Amino acid sequence: MTIEAQLRERLAKIEALFAGAGTPGERDAAQAALQRVRARLAELQKSDPAKEIHFSMPDQWSRRLFVALCRRYGLSPYRYRRQRLTTVVLRAPRGFIDEVLWPEFQELNQALRTYLNDVTLKVIREEVHNDASEATEVAGVLPSGSSL
Repeated sequence: MTIEAQLRERLAKIEALFAGAGTPGERDAAQAALQRVRARLAELQKSDPAKEIHFSMPDQWSRRLFVALCRRYGLSPYRYRRQRLTTVVLRAPRGFIDEVLWPEFQELNQALRTYLNDVTLKVIREEVHNDASEATEVAGVLPSGSSL
């Protein structure tokens, strides 16, 4: 099984966990599970009014994942003109964000980061140099004006 296939399988399992699927065999029920989450969002919107929340994403992969996850649940992420590209703004009930969206994002993002790190190290080791470890740390004081 390729690294990509392993990641896809792990992402599917994480999605199933948060969508309420009981077993991996419930692939046919995935759409119904997504509908349940959307219904939960609609229910929360009645009792917990949507608030505008700003998120700061550390990199483009995390941001793209978060935006896609929001859209999957029928939410419309945006940012204001002149805001940094790392900022994503979302209007949604705080309860939905805290209980569903953010925990799911964190799990998926960790899986994605692990995958990207593994692929990067593999490419470096195979195409650049076998030693892809960090630079050696040496004792001493950094000379002033020596940075790029």
